Amino acid sequence: MVDLRTPVSSEAVLARGTALRDAVPPASHDHDAAPPTRPGVLEFLEASNCGRLPELVPLRIGRMLASPFAFYRGAAGLMAADLAGTPASGLDAQLCGDAHAANFGLYGAADGEIVMDINDFDETLPGPWEWDLKRLAASLVLAGREGGVSEKKCVEAAEDVVKSYRRTVRELAEVPFLQSWNALPDARPSNVPRPTS
Repeated sequence: MVDLRTPVSSEAVLARGTALRDAVPPASHDHDAAPPTRPGVLEFLEASNCGRLPELVPLRIGRMLASPFAFYRGAAGLMAADLAGTPASGLDAQLCGDAHAANFGLYGAADGEIVMDINDFDETLPGPWEWDLKRLAASLVLAGREGGVSEKKCVEAAEDVVKSYRRTVRELAEVPFLQSWNALPDARPSNVPRPTS
């Protein structure tokens, strides 16, 4: 458990982050997609249908069979099994659990701004933050392939989302906690004023 009442210097936080990164370097995330302990696809589907309305199971299976991306969308638990035991920094978060390209949408913020963010939390669970990022990156490759995008562009999209995530985390680390908690992305150039309501 993290003690939020005891002040910690920014130097100590940076040192802890550096130690975690050194213990689990970025290259360690280049691992096999499916560990040998992973359940088989049919076994997973059967288990994941337990508790569902039986009359809707064929509809679910039919939708998953439509394409690799459609299957991926319905297989968050299978990917979690793939990622269990893979390298992780030890920093857990409350995950979306199903962070893929189709689970993002637009919202109106309180100040009238339009914000793009995750819009599906039915698979949320505590876990390594890396899992959501890996799921999102992989989804961009699959969605791109489905859309006829070249393999090179699919990989670039996945790399871009990881770089953007890293850049955003680095920027948020430099601002006070409450400011980072309420931060919204704003890609407009600094010389263009934000609209006022």
